[in-house]
Amino acid sequence: MNRHSNRLTFGVLATGAGVFALLQSLITPALPTVQHAMHTSQATVTWVMTAYLLSASIFTPILGRVGDLVGKKRTLVAALVALLVGCLVAAVAPDITVLIVARVIQGIAGALFPLSFGIIRDEFPAARVPASISNLSAVIAVGSGLGMVLAGPIVGALDYRWLFWFPVIIVAITALIAHRYVPESPNRTEGSVNWLSSILLSGWLVALLLPISQASKWGWGSATVILLLAAAVVLFALWGLAEARSRNPLIDLRIMRLPAVWTTNTAALLFGGGMYAVWAFLPGFAQTPSSAGYGFGASVTGAGLLMLPMLVAMFVAGVLSGRLAGRFPAKAQLTTGAVLGSVACAILAAWHGQPWQVALAAGVFGLGIGLAFASMSNLIVQSVPAAQTGAATGMNANIRTIGGSIGAALMTGLVTGHLQPSGRPYASGYTNGFALLAMFCLAAALAALLVPGRRAVPTPVTTTPRPATARN
Repeated sequence: MNRHSNRLTFGVLATGAGVFALLQSLITPALPTVQHAMHTSQATVTWVMTAYLLSASIFTPILGRVGDLVGKKRTLVAALVALLVGCLVAAVAPDITVLIVARVIQGIAGALFPLSFGIIRDEFPAARVPASISNLSAVIAVGSGLGMVLAGPIVGALDYRWLFWFPVIIVAITALIAHRYVPESPNRTEGSVNWLSSILLSGWLVALLLPISQASKWGWGSATVILLLAAAVVLFALWGLAEARSRNPLIDLRIMRLPAVWTTNTAALLFGGGMYAVWAFLPGFAQTPSSAGYGFGASVTGAGLLMLPMLVAMFVAGVLSGRLAGRFPAKAQLTTGAVLGSVACAILAAWHGQPWQVALAAGVFGLGIGLAFASMSNLIVQSVPAAQTGAATGMNANIRTIGGSIGAALMTGLVTGHLQPSGRPYASGYTNGFALLAMFCLAAALAALLVPGRRAVPTPVTTTPRPATARN
């Protein structure tokens, strides 16, 4: 077997990143089952998702930077091992506390996204980079939604613990292949990890995401939420000051200020707000009994199947994205993807009385996600120095997650703000929520129009060259 095969390398990267993306949504439909099995409360079991979100948000940019410094392949293998350990601990967890700790460990593997993009840029021929990034983005996007389809059948046929046993087997094989066959990237950044910046970055991310994700339970006006959001502002300012003064910044703020980077990140924030909220609420809408005045009374499996048009569409659009880059540039793809997302949310707001209407909207949204995911990644990779790829793409993923948390929180407030006597939301809550998400995606399209039409000139960054590896 050729140790430096691009195809093998891509297969390893796609498998690792795909499994991590899958774990984002795989456990969500099974949370009621986990709550019952572990005899815990609904408020406590939500930490299974919150812990994963916070951990991934912290480790994605930090380990992306570590990969730029010490080697992307080495850091990739470490992230895969962390994912393996996290899944193994989750599969045997005796109680909810251990399961939450396991999810924190799994979140470390969020760095697989920026590391994979960086390895593709370093190892693949330049002509193949856009298509390879588009293909990987398609795998990540599909993985993020596929969990909603697979969770029902797995839990129904086996047990919720198999949601983690299957990834254990896959990740173990992937880590071994990565260690042996993925070449170490030649591009390195000089310097060391700025631990003060790492702590401050972790602090403001936790202080921001925690109250947003828990605001529906704690109350937006509660002292805890207000204090945490205020702390996020202060810590963000301190982090920016520390980064500006550092000789070895964790995230080079000059890179973040590049026109192609900040406009793409703005679009990512807004589009993420619409995308993650649709993923979170559309299955619940479908599972609502029709006696509530909407919904189809679908099972977990049935609601997942209703998402299939979205998964198929996003995969097709993501794969085609790179192949059309010459005639359909990344800026146009991002703008089109965001517009399609807005159209899909508008359809959901106006027409959701029949399953085919929801399936149609899901398919349209899938096309938008496929184009937007691939184009965002390509725009960032094309606009930053090779040695900053990990940190820059890690921050882009984080910003998309922050947008998703905001969108989901606002959607939660609209949907659950007024409940029927039965305890179920009114249809107007979903209608207003989907209309808001349409505005989020439309704003993302406007931000995408600001992306420079030509590739930005990357800020020079000193790197330590290493011998190039063989490629095919």
